[in-house]
Amino acid sequence: MAIRLIVKDPDPVLREKTVAVRNFNANLHKLLDDMAETMYDAEGVGLAAPQVGILKRVIVMDCGEEHGGLIELVNPEIVETSGEQLGPEGCLSIPNLRGDVLRPMNVTVKGQNRFGEPIEIKGTELLARCIMHEVDHLNGVLFTDLAQTVYRVEEDGSGVKAE
Repeated sequence: MAIRLIVKDPDPVLREKTVAVRNFNANLHKLLDDMAETMYDAEGVGLAAPQVGILKRVIVMDCGEEHGGLIELVNPEIVETSGEQLGPEGCLSIPNLRGDVLRPMNVTVKGQNRFGEPIEIKGTELLARCIMHEVDHLNGVLFTDLAQTVYRVEEDGSGVKAE
């Protein structure tokens, strides 16, 4: 495993649409392993392949054990949403900015695991928010495109103010 460089906004790769994964091989397994290690090293809860410069439909998330721990999703597609929640989001590709984003409270996503086997995940609250955020990355959408309010956060966590 290796920690990869996280692409930062305004790098154009973050605005590209990704392509479906067709080969479920050792290269994909290495990408998933590297993405998880990179996400944990950066103290994030989710990471999409474009954030490490790869235009494939691949995401990793870990919203805690109460939400299932590490989740790997290949070729994810949102199949159902319900309810709504307004809450704060940040992004490893947009350091020092946070925003209030309206998201579904409940999300169902279908995709594949690292071996190409079909999986379905139902997420609520934080996991639903994370799924939507990471799938947006696969479509070239950043949370700042959707935020009702954007805040700058200083390195030490102080000085939050409306941008």
